[in-house]
Amino acid sequence: MDTKNHFPKTLVQAIRHFSDLNVAHDCFVKLRWPNGPICPRCGSTDVSYSPKYRRFECKHRHDRRQFTVKTGSVMEDSPLGLDKWAIAFWLEVNAKNSISSYEIHRAIGITQKSAWFMLHRIRFALKQGSFEKIGGNGKTVEADETFVGGRAINMHKKLREAKIKGTGGANMTAVMGLLERHDGKKHSTVRASVLADRKKNTLQEVIHKNVEPGSNIYTDALLSYNGLNPTFVHEFIDHAEAYARGAVHTNGLENFWALFKRCIKGTHVSIEPAHLEAYVDSEAFRFNNREVKDADRFLMAAGGYHGKRLTYKALIGAPEVAPGSDGSDAGNARLPN
Repeated sequence: MDTKNHFPKTLVQAIRHFSDLNVAHDCFVKLRWPNGPICPRCGSTDVSYSPKYRRFECKHRHDRRQFTVKTGSVMEDSPLGLDKWAIAFWLEVNAKNSISSYEIHRAIGITQKSAWFMLHRIRFALKQGSFEKIGGNGKTVEADETFVGGRAINMHKKLREAKIKGTGGANMTAVMGLLERHDGKKHSTVRASVLADRKKNTLQEVIHKNVEPGSNIYTDALLSYNGLNPTFVHEFIDHAEAYARGAVHTNGLENFWALFKRCIKGTHVSIEPAHLEAYVDSEAFRFNNREVKDADRFLMAAGGYHGKRLTYKALIGAPEVAPGSDGSDAGNARLPN
């Protein structure tokens, strides 16, 4: 897709560009099927298109032959128009500190509840799972962790007495990050995930799963990192003495944590632990693509909208209902544009 001549470069241009539903539809169609529409049920390219309903139909005989660009994506079953989805994608991936559901609610004219669900589906599209390990011989990876949650000092006395047991971090959630340094013009990239604790087995399992043996691993002085040698070349910096010793530091990850904490404290204020992973993934996406232009960042994000599904019941942890069992999603009963 040509981002230089025919694609918006700013938010104002994006709003004007996607205000035409046909333009928004064509954009998502090209992102999903660069070589033409494909039936999500059978994989056939022999499909017809109805411009009036913005709906496709597979010419092979099978169940649920009709489908839209939303079918089998994070937007499936959403009654919201693609013009609104496009702007929500643009805002979430290009706002340095993320954007709240209340801001989306006011900006595009939908309910706050719908905006909250929409943003979680967008964050689900941003999730970048990879089986490829980072690092390698001669390459450097920083490893560090942080805690996310309410600070005891800010709690009411009764709430603090009810929640804080033992050490002060008992009510907080641990998040671990791995930052791969790159030489030359390529900037560093990060992977981050929510952990149950900071115990040795937990932290080192993440490192062994994600980092190539032989990599240089730089950490702080946390005892949980002891024993990474000889699989890795492990060095640490004691922050009680200094924050860097030559190339041995975790300042890259400290920068990422600062951005993430600003996103939480300045934009979202309060995040439930069950949803924390989604916010971590979203911040990692923005950090890893921080040097590309807004239009390219949008295309990278929107390009991953298909092949993923997140229902509202799954999001809030409610029991799922089999499709068609209650008549709500039977056959082609509901095919949103």
